[in-house]
Amino acid sequence: MTEFPAALPHGTIEEITADVFWVQGTVQVSSKVRLTRNMTIIREGKDLTLVSAVRLSPEGEAELAKLGTVRHVVKIGHAHGMDDAYYLDRFGATYWALPGGARATDPSPDKELGPNSLPLKDAELFEFQIPIEKEGALLIKRDGGILVTCDSVQNWVNTKGCSFPAKIFLRLSGFTRRAAQIGPIWRKKLTPEGKTMRPDFDRLLELEFRHLIGGHGQPLIGSAKKALNATVKATF
Repeated sequence: MTEFPAALPHGTIEEITADVFWVQGTVQVSSKVRLTRNMTIIREGKDLTLVSAVRLSPEGEAELAKLGTVRHVVKIGHAHGMDDAYYLDRFGATYWALPGGARATDPSPDKELGPNSLPLKDAELFEFQIPIEKEGALLIKRDGGILVTCDSVQNWVNTKGCSFPAKIFLRLSGFTRRAAQIGPIWRKKLTPEGKTMRPDFDRLLELEFRHLIGGHGQPLIGSAKKALNATVKATF
């Protein structure tokens, strides 16, 4: 029997807008550093698509089952994916990733994400071109647009759920309580020498969206594009 990472502490499943849900989980980076991380759940009919999957407790899975059946697991960020294999095994879901976006430790994708290859009818794929590792975002075309990101854009309104050493780590790493912040560690590690990611974020801002669900932090409702525009100007 395959052993998967255990379910770690997480919050409740919350509805952001019609048929789009969010749950905040955690990841134990080291013995003392526990960070929060997010899973986005999108429902079409009775089918569920999980983005940046987070394994839930039995009680959490029971709540997930009330929403529908897990059909798709989507990997949009290079560094996330520790619980993807569990959902594929548990539900027989289809695994999606950017071309070349899965790590050696990840399952082999069943399908590649592309402009015309997505598990959702009302979604649009955004692919970053500049980072040295694969990174994408999904635009869910509902309620004025919901931008789903991984490490590229994070919204740390607070650090509730993080351990105290993690809070210190975040502060020292450049994370602030700025809305729609570009992940400082992600940007530092993935920007090619002598280049800037500004063109990618200018392209991202051409999309129409009002809300944001990042891979970390809290959802940003109603003012996401305005906040990201301010972040891009301040960052670059």
